[in-house]
Amino acid sequence: MLFPGAVFRLPSREKGRKRVFLTFDDGPIPEATPWVLDTLDRFGVKATFFMVGQNVERHPELLEEVRRRGHAVGNHTLHHIQGASATTLRYMRDAAEGARLTGSTLFRPPHGWLRPRQMMALKKHYRVIMYDLVTRDYSRHVTADRVVENVMRYTRDGSVIVFHDSVKSMPRLKEALPRALRWLSEQGYEFALLDEAVACR
Repeated sequence: MLFPGAVFRLPSREKGRKRVFLTFDDGPIPEATPWVLDTLDRFGVKATFFMVGQNVERHPELLEEVRRRGHAVGNHTLHHIQGASATTLRYMRDAAEGARLTGSTLFRPPHGWLRPRQMMALKKHYRVIMYDLVTRDYSRHVTADRVVENVMRYTRDGSVIVFHDSVKSMPRLKEALPRALRWLSEQGYEFALLDEAVACR
């Protein structure tokens, strides 16, 4: 209701099939993104990386590596700007710079929050991707066990799942991500890319 037109979940249209969309926010950074890529490779999984433009400017080689390994890329603004603290004009400029650097029309707002006017403006230029499951891997108050429990408890067909390739998340992610990937595979979930799924809608 608050964000009409945004994507929160994309259930499979084929009977008997289940899919999820793994996403990683806030990278790319050398302290986290290469490890995430290697872990995804180990499990044969593809994901969508919502990148902060400033990080792309600092580490363009990581953007290229993400693409080289067959993953999708999204825009997470230039400065990880919060909608609550910015005018619509400033927000749109920041989003446009993020889009230029990532080369993506997929957009995820930092912290999952937008003013209604910002949402209306964004919809004219981008496909706004939200989520229905945040693992909370970024929180130092949450254990790796709890991150995995969140995945196990709340995943359903079409879930858009948020992890983070960030320094803050790594203490939990190193244990939780392999366990979550293993569990999702055992439950019969397929891993899909958001750019492909959105293009088919």
